[in-house]
Amino acid sequence: MFELVHFRGADKIIKEKKMTNIVRSLMQYLDDCLYGTRHKSELMRQALKENDWRQNGDCKIFTERKYAYHGFRNRVAIDGSFSSYEAIQGALFRLQLGYDHKKIDVGIVMIPAQRSEKSKLGKTRDLVKKEIELLEPTITIPVLVAIFDLGRPGELYEENRQKPETVIKKKDVDQEELARKYLHGDRQYESEPEPDKEVKAEAHRRKPAVYKKTMINDQKIAA
Repeated sequence: MFELVHFRGADKIIKEKKMTNIVRSLMQYLDDCLYGTRHKSELMRQALKENDWRQNGDCKIFTERKYAYHGFRNRVAIDGSFSSYEAIQGALFRLQLGYDHKKIDVGIVMIPAQRSEKSKLGKTRDLVKKEIELLEPTITIPVLVAIFDLGRPGELYEENRQKPETVIKKKDVDQEELARKYLHGDRQYESEPEPDKEVKAEAHRRKPAVYKKTMINDQKIAA
């Protein structure tokens, strides 16, 4: 689950660029990919690449420096971190650099919704609003802040780790049931179907003939 909060007309700029649906689709894709996972950085880069936000692989702000964005498309840059809320400040700083040097028109910051249970600063959305106000006029870039609730790290791994055991158990039960029906029919304690009366009568009639033939052979041998 995620929440989008716009500042300084960021929503209007994104709309003018006809990227409203593109941005929302990307956020939904990231939410689906990263929920409950442990190693989010690599998965995030892969998701951005698949959605054409890392076309060149490298999203440097300046070619001679290491400052870089996570994603870049149509003069819209993405930065942030899912590890801690405090990453919002560094992300805003890097986005402001690109904005001041006329490289981008609007920025997107991704942050986690989870914070320490001991925090007395209220909800993450309210804290973001205060943060943006405090950083002005140092930070003036129109920005969209995406707040992600990605669950407990490793939660998805634990769920998937338990699923195969359930599937295997069910599969074994199905195979045992199939084998039982194949060998015994629907009756659990009989190994062969009971012969009908006609088969019994036929077998009974044949016995004297076999016995008689045996007697004749014995007589021939004796002679």
